[in-house]
Amino acid sequence: MQHVLNLWCQQLGEVPESVWQHTKLNVLILADTGLTALPAEIGKLYRLTTLDLGHNSLTSVPDELGDLTGLSGCLYLHDHNLSQLPGSLGNLTRLRYLNVGENALATLPEAVGRMAELIELRAQHNRLATLPDTIGRLRNLLNSG
Repeated sequence: MQHVLNLWCQQLGEVPESVWQHTKLNVLILADTGLTALPAEIGKLYRLTTLDLGHNSLTSVPDELGDLTGLSGCLYLHDHNLSQLPGSLGNLTRLRYLNVGENALATLPEAVGRMAELIELRAQHNRLATLPDTIGRLRNLLNSG
């Protein structure tokens, strides 16, 4: 049984505390909810396979995002004001799709090279001048353009 919580386009401003108690969640959609911060409690949702945080106003994401090692589908972090990503994202070795486009990223963490299952990495519309050398380890990346 798939456990899904979809709060898309609900102008919440912050995630209700009760969400962190739903540790059986597989899919959490918090896109376009007016979020400006993401608490460390996100790391409690270790059964998540897909997390959509797109189209908000986050300026950072907590290291605890790397605790979500069950993420095997998608992680959407696009359309924010992120200037960096935590190295803990490298713990998401089962993740297949990562979208960090439309941010203010000047670099990607070296740890991205540990995300061996990635088949698509979207990082368009950032300030990237170079990619980490470890990107060459991502043998499953497909050309999506």
